[in-house]
Amino acid sequence: MAVTDEAAQATMDAFPPFFERTDEATCRTLERLEVLQVNVGSLCNLACRHCHMEAGPHRTEVMSRETLQSCLDVCTGGGFKTLDITGGAPEMNPHFEWFVREAAARGIDTIVRSNLVVMLEKPYAHLPEVLAEQGVTLVASLPHYTAKPVEKQRGAEVFDGTIRMLQKLNALGYGKGEGLVLNLVFNPSGAFLPPEQEALEKEYRQKLADDFGISFDSLFVIANNPLGRFGNLLHKTGNLERYMSKLVEAFNAETVAHMMCRSQLSVGWDGAVYDCDFNQAAGLPCKDGLTIADYANDPDRELQRDIVFGNHCYACCAGAGSS
Repeated sequence: MAVTDEAAQATMDAFPPFFERTDEATCRTLERLEVLQVNVGSLCNLACRHCHMEAGPHRTEVMSRETLQSCLDVCTGGGFKTLDITGGAPEMNPHFEWFVREAAARGIDTIVRSNLVVMLEKPYAHLPEVLAEQGVTLVASLPHYTAKPVEKQRGAEVFDGTIRMLQKLNALGYGKGEGLVLNLVFNPSGAFLPPEQEALEKEYRQKLADDFGISFDSLFVIANNPLGRFGNLLHKTGNLERYMSKLVEAFNAETVAHMMCRSQLSVGWDGAVYDCDFNQAAGLPCKDGLTIADYANDPDRELQRDIVFGNHCYACCAGAGSS
């Protein structure tokens, strides 16, 4: 496996280094950060083909309550506007509900990234009501508005479960433009770039309304990152070089200043900090080697930092950008 990883990395490194696309300003974060992104674990009820974190039912990495507490302390003390909770399936962290309630009690605007179908399982079936009660924004993966491409990417019967949960969330007031925000995410099913966001959102809105009576707030169109399970699939099928070529050829200089790494700090399940969750997947921590506990124990520590780049960053700056 190590040889395969090295060969894949060599393929990616053969392209012009991404950091050369940045300048003195964009190779560093903004002075004031807005988003604290917290990956609460790699445990997930699904094992999606496009998952750059390689999350799945077999994973055991789960963030401890102590580390979650440090995240809350840094989020409030560091002046972050948003807490972005992700995974895996974040709902499967045993402290998830506590974490969400604590964030709400502190007045933190909270996002939860969900595959939705996890909340059909008995231990988590009460969570839609909890999330609505706490005013949490939901970001839900939906690779298509029909079953076949969704199940190709995410597994059998996932589409029907996703639709049922979206309908339940609508019934709770999500996606109605009345305060409870429900956003969807589109990822391509293969080694190609996503279509234009505005047109696809219009298509999703009409199809989901006509076929299932579902409404939502916004659709985000994101290019798959050539890391983790998706990167391994590209390499095994001989498509990694071709896909990287597409990303490099589609590079858009105007997107660099708006990369998510410039305005956020990302926390791994063990408390290590990264510029983004793609760097988590690539094993590239922040240059200073600090943990979230270091920031929690020293509230005056500067949050602005130099950013670590790799050629996977081309995925965030291809076309209209994915940040």
